[in-house]
Amino acid sequence: MYDIYNFVTGPLVWIAFIIFVVGSIYRLASMYALAKKKDAVSLAYMDWKFSFRSIINWLIPFNSLGWKANPALTVVTFIFHVLLLLTPILLSAHVILFSDSWGFSWWTISDNTANYMTMAIIAACIFFAVRRFYLRDVRFLTTSQDWLILALVALPFVTGLLAYYQLFNYQIMLIAHVVVGCLVIAAIPFTRLSHMLFAVFTRSYIGSEFGKIRRAKDW
Repeated sequence: MYDIYNFVTGPLVWIAFIIFVVGSIYRLASMYALAKKKDAVSLAYMDWKFSFRSIINWLIPFNSLGWKANPALTVVTFIFHVLLLLTPILLSAHVILFSDSWGFSWWTISDNTANYMTMAIIAACIFFAVRRFYLRDVRFLTTSQDWLILALVALPFVTGLLAYYQLFNYQIMLIAHVVVGCLVIAAIPFTRLSHMLFAVFTRSYIGSEFGKIRRAKDW
């Protein structure tokens, strides 16, 4: 079991990050080439001013018509994405592992705070699942990949919480936590999680079109 733990916290993590970096570069490069081939005109009117204006306005809760239309979804979505980013980065156990490997660390949050943040992420995943199941229009657009990605995103936090409280077998939960975390990282460029990569460019494209061409707001 110790050898398995060393493998998943060492080589497997490196493999996951290499796949993420190489895959992200490939997806971004291929999408740029496709846009240049299929819609070269759109690249010509991309504008920094209108791109940043769109991005900033969509980052403000309830600032856009889309956010105002569904307040509950807006609140949960913002909380989910902020905590999804901050919790793994600021968790003391992760920072300690990073410090052991690279020799430097940063500010961390307490374990209790991390637990509450983890529970909030899991609750948000449940909210998204219930919404996909009960809302007819959302259910119609939901694919098997959507369910798989939602489960994959939730599993690192579920297994991490179980490992912290040492429920079931601690070593198995800890290894499972690392493995599913690596799967999420590696899957980002090749699944719908790739919106992490493309959201900025999509928003820039729409913002430039509305601002520079249509002379209108896109929020």
